[in-house]
This record gives sequence, C-alpha cells and structure tokens, in this order.
Amino acid sequence: MARFFAGPGQVDGDVIRITGPDMHHMRHVLRMAEGDAVTVVSGDATLYTCEIEAFREDCAVLRIRSAETGRSELPAQITLFQGLPKGDKTETVIQKAVELGAYEVVPVSMKRSVVKVDPKKAGAKLARYRGIAEAAAKQSGRAYVPQVGPFMTLPEAAAYLETGHFTKVLVPYECADGMAKSRAVLEDVRPGDRVAVFIGPEGGFEQDEVEMLKDAGGQVFSLGKRILRTETAGMTVLSLLMFRLECLEEEAHGPDRAGA
Repeated sequence: MARFFAGPGQVDGDVIRITGPDMHHMRHVLRMAEGDAVTVVSGDATLYTCEIEAFREDCAVLRIRSAETGRSELPAQITLFQGLPKGDKTETVIQKAVELGAYEVVPVSMKRSVVKVDPKKAGAKLARYRGIAEAAAKQSGRAYVPQVGPFMTLPEAAAYLETGHFTKVLVPYECADGMAKSRAVLEDVRPGDRVAVFIGPEGGFEQDEVEMLKDAGGQVFSLGKRILRTETAGMTVLSLLMFRLECLEEEAHGPDRAGA
C-alpha cells in the first residue's frame, strides 16, 4: 500500500488532505483513483489507513478508516553524528541510517574531513539530504521522517552533548581495545534512551577529537579487529542497536505488541 506523510494541519478530524508533490505523485505517477486505499503517517507517528475520497485542484482528500500508533520505530532515539565523507557517501549513509531506525542524522565536519561545507550551498544540500531521508522513510515503512542536520563542527557537537540531551554517547574507535567493553557499552543501551553515535570521516578521528568526546561523556569502544570504512561503521552500530532494542521490546511486550 502506498505510504505518504502528513504535516501539521493536514489531519482534520476524519479527513486528511494531501497537497503538493505528494498529491501529484499520488494522482499522476501512481495513477491512483477515488476509492483506492493508502497509508498516511502523521507527525506524531500515527499510522492512518485511508481511502481516497476525491481529487481537488489543490489536494487529495482522504477519508480515515482506521488509526494506530506506529510499530516501526525503535524504542530509543538514536542520533548519528556522521563525520563528513567524500563524494556522495553522505547520501548513502542517510538512506541506510533511516532504514535502520535512526531518529536523526547530523553531518559533522572533523579535522580529517576532506569535504568542506560551503555555507552558500549548505541549505540546498540539507534540502536534498532531507528528501533522501523522506524517501527512505517511505520505502522502509517508517512512522517518522528522521531529521537531517544542521551541519556542525565537532566542537559544536561536543557542546551540544554537554546540554544533557543525550543519555548515552557512543564513540566507536579503531584504536580501542577489547570486545568485552564493546559488549558492555552496547548492552547498556535501553528503551527510552537518547543515544548519540559518533562516526569519524575517512581517516578516522584525531586523538584530540576522541578526548573531546570522552570529556563530553563519550564511551569509546571497538567494532572488532578490522578497520571499517566510515560508511560501514555507522551502519554496524545502528544494526547492533536495532537488534538489541527490538529484542528487548519483544521480550517486554511480545511479538504482537512490540512497538505499539
């Protein structure tokens, strides 16, 4: 079933109005018709099963048939602070992070980042990145479109950590030793946590950057004996956390209620 996202003000009682590019996609690309069923996700992660009631000049009018709380979101909020990589790797990272359940992706400029952010082009880049996140959210059945950005420097990100917003800060680092510590760090993540995951760019972190993150509460740990590419490291951490959190949720609520 086709899935769309509704912003504030689009849900009105038992009616949802879909406008703009989504309405065009629904009518002219998918060639949907009155009576067809669609799924709409609202900003509060409610999933609506709807029927197309009518197409008007400026919107598609959908009648809500049922609603439920989204079951596709992780029970913890994970923000991926991704060191800026070369080329179009940021786009791949965003797409895969959304598929794996990330709540937010923040591109971060670090000392070994080859790519430098042009302030004049930052807005256009973020708009493209957010479009990629929305498309990935639709494809993967998310009940929430993860935010992307704003661009930060590492000192700005470390200062953000010190506000106390996050309950856990994870820093995978190739120079860390011992998988026993890695297991302990990952097993300490629980439903309800707000987790920050920091990934270095190509070439990894500088030592003083690791110390900066440790001073801000970061837990440094290993991902194994092999050195992973920057676009692989974040996906590895997200995969491990997704598996752990969904196992805990199923243990607590059962397979039929997990995510409800």
